[in-house]
Amino acid sequence: MSPAFRRIWGWPIVLGVLTASGLVTALVSDGGPGDIWSWVGLGVPVAVMAWHWARPRRRD
Repeated sequence: MSPAFRRIWGWPIVLGVLTASGLVTALVSDGGPGDIWSWVGLGVPVAVMAWHWARPRRRD
């Protein structure tokens, strides 16, 4: 994997895997740690998107 590929696609892949694992866990778990992981797995990507949306834009 080239450094340019990782720089461009690294975090989107991580967030996609985190979201997918949160969705699957939410569908198959019934209480306990599975519920906690599903909240984390679905909450972190939403928090990242909200942080990027709310931060001030750079003007070049």
